[in-house]
Amino acid sequence: MSARNFSELLRAKWNEGKFLCVGLDPVAERLPEQWKGRADVTTAAGEFLRAIVDATADVVCCYKPNSAFYEALGADGMRELSGLTEYIRAHAPTAGIILDAKRGDIQDTNVAHAKAMFDVFGADAVTVQPYLGGAALVPYLERKDKGTLVLCRTSNKGAGEFQDLVVEGLPLYQIVAKRAQEQWNTNGNCGLVMGATYPKELAAVRALGVDLPFLIPGVGAQGGGLAETVAAGKDSHGQGIIINASRSIIFASSGPDFADAARKEAQRMDEEIRRALRSVT
Repeated sequence: MSARNFSELLRAKWNEGKFLCVGLDPVAERLPEQWKGRADVTTAAGEFLRAIVDATADVVCCYKPNSAFYEALGADGMRELSGLTEYIRAHAPTAGIILDAKRGDIQDTNVAHAKAMFDVFGADAVTVQPYLGGAALVPYLERKDKGTLVLCRTSNKGAGEFQDLVVEGLPLYQIVAKRAQEQWNTNGNCGLVMGATYPKELAAVRALGVDLPFLIPGVGAQGGGLAETVAAGKDSHGQGIIINASRSIIFASSGPDFADAARKEAQRMDEEIRRALRSVT
């Protein structure tokens, strides 16, 4: 694979005013009508997602396949994941590829995880969980050209069960954010996953002086407000955000106009992000 640097790809897109990330999740039962009933579900899903990439390539900063949806399709699904990342590199070469895998294990196992995510499946960045500590994340963080996006304050309803526990006077998610900035970001390739459904927590992390990139899921189908998210999540340079939307874009229509509908929704969100940034800078 040709050399790519996630941080450089991201910065270039931000400088172009592009902050939207499209999630590429092959949910078979939600495919447009033209693919319904196909026996080769994995191939059908792949054709659909490639069409989404073609329709949105000039609008996005990143794409984010969620590995679980490909794993659920078995060996064919994993081959499709590799094929999709190759397709993105060829047809949207300036877009970053974030593999939403939420990996995290002991250090030796993470060596294998990092090789799989980056070298086998072709990701530019991967989501990881920090529960095993910073030393366990070294196999990801030492890959200077790759991004390591650490789960911090996630978008799910039960996130606060552990993430809001107070440790040394701060909620645990804020401890994670500070640790990521102050100790784990020695190669300048660490970021945080922060849910759009919790804008106050987004703002609280930025208020700590944390200037890392934020991957922000939860806008759209999960109910996060876009303007509020942008205002809370932008960094000190007026950038720093990767706003992810999946279902609301790729399944904007189930008819033959699915690609046009996806493009229009991506363009709408792109403009709304830009407008929100203009209003807070």
